[in-house]
Amino acid sequence: MAPAERAEALAILSTDGDALIRERATNALLFHPMESMLMALAQPDAAPQLFAFCAAHWGDKPRVADTMANNPACMLEQLRVVAQHLSTAAVQHLLDNLDPLSLAPGLMAALVTSSSLTAEQRSELQDLLKEETEPESAFVDAVAEAVPDGAKRITLLQRLSKMRVVERVQMALKGGREERVLLIKDPCKVVQRAVLQSPRITDQEVESFAAMTILSEEVLRMIATSRVHRKNYNVVHGIMFNPKAPLDVTLHMLTSVNPIDLKQLAKSRNIPETLRTSAARLLLQRNQAQASRD
Repeated sequence: MAPAERAEALAILSTDGDALIRERATNALLFHPMESMLMALAQPDAAPQLFAFCAAHWGDKPRVADTMANNPACMLEQLRVVAQHLSTAAVQHLLDNLDPLSLAPGLMAALVTSSSLTAEQRSELQDLLKEETEPESAFVDAVAEAVPDGAKRITLLQRLSKMRVVERVQMALKGGREERVLLIKDPCKVVQRAVLQSPRITDQEVESFAAMTILSEEVLRMIATSRVHRKNYNVVHGIMFNPKAPLDVTLHMLTSVNPIDLKQLAKSRNIPETLRTSAARLLLQRNQAQASRD
């Protein structure tokens, strides 16, 4: 057998009904080569017994916890055991897939005490674990704009007033357009992130979000730094002309702007002066380069 296949087979045998087989399989696994164990853990169809064994015996070994976290086949309950050994990047990978994570309070509680978390990651996990609801007043204006129908608006407000953060995350992920338009303005960053992770969100919705001046800088940053959303030039256009967009983000995106929009940016009085002068400088450089080619 290939080393990775042998590791998986031994993990299955380590749960055998026969005590002698369990003992011999476990002892063999404990001395199994690390690289082949990592290869086995990375397999998309890896056996649950393999994850369970590694969580119990190898969780503190280099790359083991991260490899488990990056494999969708690994159950979140098994990650709870190795939460303290996950890297910052692995935790971010979990936060980038809020649907299963928000339904795993045990894992979130284990993660929030990890020393590898950034301040932002810890804040988002703490928000997810909150039991109290957010004040209804935070949504009143947003609901009025998103839901013109008065009766429907009251119903939605009533629903929101009873929801915990984790429940609003689930609504953001699985609700309809009206819920997303509302929840993108939620004061909780993790709910905003969930809106942008929704599998039901459309390109048109993201385009409209990118142009909204009432959204926070953090939401605009999330949109602008998403590789998927950046492929849509209408999103890039919306971010570049949005005066609320973070300056470090728009300056970085400036080279991807087409000539017509670059010219408009160089003249616009609605964007920060630094961005406007940078656009004018880039426009001049492009014109000079074109003139030299001609």
